[in-house]
Amino acid sequence: MTGVADGFLRSYPKRSTMSSPKLKANWPWPAELDAMTAAAQYHTVLLENERVRVLETHIPAGHSTPLHTHRWASALHLLSFSEFIRRDQNGQVLLDTRQLPPSSKRPGMQWSEAMPPHTVENVGQAELRVINFELKD
Repeated sequence: MTGVADGFLRSYPKRSTMSSPKLKANWPWPAELDAMTAAAQYHTVLLENERVRVLETHIPAGHSTPLHTHRWASALHLLSFSEFIRRDQNGQVLLDTRQLPPSSKRPGMQWSEAMPPHTVENVGQAELRVINFELKD
């Protein structure tokens, strides 16, 4: 069965050679800390090519992610919010959402720069779910 989308996708020529994704030249952290390696149980790749990587992040209430990074800046679509604490690699609190105004806690879109090593602890009552549109350099 074919549909409009099938025809639309077929109308574009496929590239015969795809270059590997560019890595940030000045990114100082090892590839082993990438979210899909270090915290794969909390991230799912929905789409990836040489220009973008789209991840779904899901952190159940009471869970903490292992230390990981996000190499690229992202547009974040918050699907469901839960209070969380983000800590750096030394355990220092970078963000405690319980300190933020209620307006910043609604599902919607936000911007995030690339994120150095951090953990996320869901201290709320709901699952934290985010779609990360990581824009590769």
